[in-house]
Amino acid sequence: MFYDYAKVFVKGGDGGNGCVAFRREKYVPEGGPWGGDGGAGGDVVFVVDPGLRTLVDFRYQRHYKAARGQHGMGKNMHGKDGEDLIVRVPPGTVVKDAETGALIADLIREGQRVVVARGGRGGRGNARFATALNKAPRMAEKGEPGEERWLELELKLLADVGLVGFPNAGKSTLISRVSAARPKIADYPFTTLTPNLGVVRLDDGASFVMADIPGLIAGAHAGAGLGHQFLRHTGRTRLLLHVIDAAGAEGRDPVEDFQVINRELALYDPELAARPQVVAANKMDLPGARENLDRLRRALEGRYEIFPISALSGEGLKELVYHLARRLAELPPPEPVVETEERLTVVDKEPRFTISRQDGVFVVKGREIERHVAMTDLDNEEAVDRLQRIMSLIGLEEALRQAGIREGDTVRINDFEFEYMETL
Repeated sequence: MFYDYAKVFVKGGDGGNGCVAFRREKYVPEGGPWGGDGGAGGDVVFVVDPGLRTLVDFRYQRHYKAARGQHGMGKNMHGKDGEDLIVRVPPGTVVKDAETGALIADLIREGQRVVVARGGRGGRGNARFATALNKAPRMAEKGEPGEERWLELELKLLADVGLVGFPNAGKSTLISRVSAARPKIADYPFTTLTPNLGVVRLDDGASFVMADIPGLIAGAHAGAGLGHQFLRHTGRTRLLLHVIDAAGAEGRDPVEDFQVINRELALYDPELAARPQVVAANKMDLPGARENLDRLRRALEGRYEIFPISALSGEGLKELVYHLARRLAELPPPEPVVETEERLTVVDKEPRFTISRQDGVFVVKGREIERHVAMTDLDNEEAVDRLQRIMSLIGLEEALRQAGIREGDTVRINDFEFEYMETL
């Protein structure tokens, strides 16, 4: 079965906790803090594997979590970093954030990789908090939680030539004759329910990939029929081969069919409609095909190259495939939308925190303050005092006062709730 869409959950590994320890050795009185740092959590990394052709693996496993970092230890020994989780995806996979729809990566090259969820940093051990005023700190940081989010994966076929046309125009028969692909063929609409790839090899050693994709109907740009499932894959092809039923075997008008399909392409994506296109007038072995071919040529007025063929008998196929190979040699290869991870990293300047009120509770949100809370050992009085100082330094206390907070009101930061008290 061909799967070209998946929704998965990814989470980077949590950082390891820092350690609280003190040096206790003979002849070393009053040894200082000796707790090591926790290791960083592993990243979730998508890597392109050309051996994969569908997203079927994501149908059976939807959650991916990298390993967490090892906790820090005594004797100032740092924890080991968590291993990255490598997830292999087929070439042509587009990765988007499921919540915002933002593009994360367009993966088309073998070995191309992108970090989709970063691991958290390790917490610092108590040795890091020693100062001239506090020579024996009894606190350490907890590990930072790893990034987590839902992703949408879409597979767009990496084909050189994409076949477009109405159902029953003969696309499946054509690809079965010029390649080793063996698609299901029958005389009823939408026989092809999933894309088929075939490699066309020529006598001179050249080759290219052809995609037989489900047929279009009027309204496909809005999702009618198999519209969106089809159009998702056409965006990846460099050259479109428009297959027309020149005989009008089902009472259709070849000229009208050509106009309808191109209109659907333009409504879905104007750039797609402007892509180089070759017309294959199929079913020339049937009555009425020659007359319709003349009408088609007059209607197109030389704007497109038209090749009369019969996919069933093989007439004209050799000339067609050699022409396609020559056209492909003149066209540049497709470029990824995003080539490197660095181009993905767009850091928007966001406020350090925001305050809202829900059912009488002051809700504080913000990546920085949430990270501080998550890395604080809330059972440790010294660590809580440090968190309170941080809140004051970043202006949270003053902002809460301006928001109208009073002593005894509840403040929530993520899952942490506390009762507000005025500090002296």
